[in-house]
Amino acid sequence: MEMQCSYFKFELIAEDGPARKGRLMTPHGEVKTPAFMPVGTQATVKGMAPELLKSIGTQIVLSNAYHLHIRPGEKLISSLGGLHRFMSWDGPILTDSGGFQIFSLARLMEVSDSGIKFASHIDGTRHELTPEKAIVIQEELGSDIMMCLDECIPYPADIEYARQAADRTTAWARRSLDARTKDRALFGIIQGGVYPELRKKNAREISSMPFEGMAIGGLSVGEDRDVMLSTLDATLAYIPVEKPRYLMGVGGPVDIVEAVARGVDMFDCVLPTRNARNGMLFTRQGRLSIKQARFRDDPLPPDENCSCYTCRNFSRAYLRHLFLSKEILSSILNTIHNLHFYLELMSDIRHAIENKCLDDFRKRVKEIHDGDISLRSW
Repeated sequence: MEMQCSYFKFELIAEDGPARKGRLMTPHGEVKTPAFMPVGTQATVKGMAPELLKSIGTQIVLSNAYHLHIRPGEKLISSLGGLHRFMSWDGPILTDSGGFQIFSLARLMEVSDSGIKFASHIDGTRHELTPEKAIVIQEELGSDIMMCLDECIPYPADIEYARQAADRTTAWARRSLDARTKDRALFGIIQGGVYPELRKKNAREISSMPFEGMAIGGLSVGEDRDVMLSTLDATLAYIPVEKPRYLMGVGGPVDIVEAVARGVDMFDCVLPTRNARNGMLFTRQGRLSIKQARFRDDPLPPDENCSCYTCRNFSRAYLRHLFLSKEILSSILNTIHNLHFYLELMSDIRHAIENKCLDDFRKRVKEIHDGDISLRSW
């Protein structure tokens, strides 16, 4: 029997055109939206202890049911007090069901109406993930927000393939709702490739079901930004305004501000943490590759306008030295900075919405982060 979560609420506080500032209420605290969720795939955000995450203003983290099911197993995590206690994070957690990870990582994948059969990317052992099992895993983990199992398709994909995957995603969404037994929020996922009519149909189907939130999947998988944004427009038009909208796996600063301007509330992406480990830093003047020789004796911080621990204490010369020396501290300090940048970006976006100046802010972000590096600051 379908149930709804009694602890999860979403309210709108301010609007600037389609853009919205809001608030999510979860059993583990409040999340101000638009929000960015650092990716903690395997119950850890790479390079960041929980206290470091708190120190930079992290509100909510994302973990992944596929990875945690494969290793160490949801039953072990449950026996140790659940995911919050296991990773020592007392704030909200969203768990992705694993559909995208199976699509991108698993070997010998076989999709049918019943679910997905696949071989583990770690040891080749065979597994089957059904919509019902994805809910069981996430309920064992104890996350605040669970995601339905969906079928994510590659780009490009022909329209028949996209239609079959979207229809399957709808059927799986109904089964996911029926499988829920615990008082936890559950988001539906909208698919349909880059085909507007399929997106419209799938958005209407998923939106008709009693989910606490709506996620948009299957984007940022290889298509260019214009295609992504036009597909997003075709999808958002059919999602209820009273529910939070989560754009999965997106993205860069320009992608985020463009999506917010269209009405998206939640984001996740590995870009800030992955780039940090590769020596690429986000700044208010554009991207900065710390490995470059020109920073060998540079005494300046990565970003003179940044208040993060890294920028308050360390020079570009030191960060370059750490990176070239392959020191673990390089990844830590770079990750602190990049995540701080993303969280500050979201705070600035919320401020711009409240003051009805998002369009100006959006233009400045695009000028700085979508082409030549500019010396102007926000």
